[in-house]
Amino acid sequence: QACTYPCQCPSQPLQCPAGTSHVLDACGCCKVCARQLGELCSLQKPCDHHKGLYCDFSKIHRGSGICLAHEGATCDLLGKIYHNGESFQPTCKLQCICMDGAIGCIPLCSDDLRLPSPECPNPRRVKFRNKCCEEWICEEGSEENRFETAMAVFREDPAHKPELNNLQENCLVQTTEWSACSKSCGMGISARVTNDNPQCRLEKETRLCMVRPCDFPMEKTKKGKKCVRTPKPRQSLRFEFSGCTSTRSYRPKFCGSCTDGRCCTPYVTSTVEVEFHCPEGDFFQRKMMFIKMCSCHYDCPRDNDIFLATYHRRMIGDHV
Repeated sequence: QACTYPCQCPSQPLQCPAGTSHVLDACGCCKVCARQLGELCSLQKPCDHHKGLYCDFSKIHRGSGICLAHEGATCDLLGKIYHNGESFQPTCKLQCICMDGAIGCIPLCSDDLRLPSPECPNPRRVKFRNKCCEEWICEEGSEENRFETAMAVFREDPAHKPELNNLQENCLVQTTEWSACSKSCGMGISARVTNDNPQCRLEKETRLCMVRPCDFPMEKTKKGKKCVRTPKPRQSLRFEFSGCTSTRSYRPKFCGSCTDGRCCTPYVTSTVEVEFHCPEGDFFQRKMMFIKMCSCHYDCPRDNDIFLATYHRRMIGDHV
């Protein structure tokens, strides 16, 4: 189909299945839901190039093709083989994709947490029949118990009990320390739990983190020293995340290395909003960890895996 300008795109926001990219059509006009492996495709309905898929027009005629994956390694999960670019659901709670031998998954169920609040004094997660994901329900208690339970996260004020429209003012902010970065090099994820929000609700919060680039050169140690704790920042750089690049450049500090078996990890950090620009023209913002100071120690992360690590070293964060 010929392109018409100026572009005319649907006014309704795009609703795509979980794990499906939003990509521009061939005219560079409108975002559409990317076609997945084995689905029919065209110039107006492109394949999901983020997953290494392309539209092969050699097998189907009349301007249509079929989405195929570039050559890549297959994935083995519990004895079942998945092809490169193939999407699958190992359980109803996960949507996964095989990408050149690696499996990436996104959760289909919310993992939010809830503290008692005046409007929901006894929150409880319940598994409903014929529903995959658990849901929160609020159990009513007596008026006395209702506020006793909720006061655990609200300021005690003898003059009046907390009002429903005054949650933020009466909320006692409770925030955990940030977890260690999920990767020892390259871009990873750090998380914490906080109730610093208008609903005073306990929620999981994440930020991007980079302890050091994976091609970070080894610093020369001074005579008599075994570690370079926090090397001086070199040239400025732009961060990359999911194929998108930060709109401005930064000179971040990274953690150095040791020659005696110790490792260096972030100790004092701050959190900054970083804006990213994607090739399709989208902009988005993510919170990101910026290192102020590192410490060197023997309590090192194990296996560079956030799920297997026994590493729980405290990191001083901030409350942005």
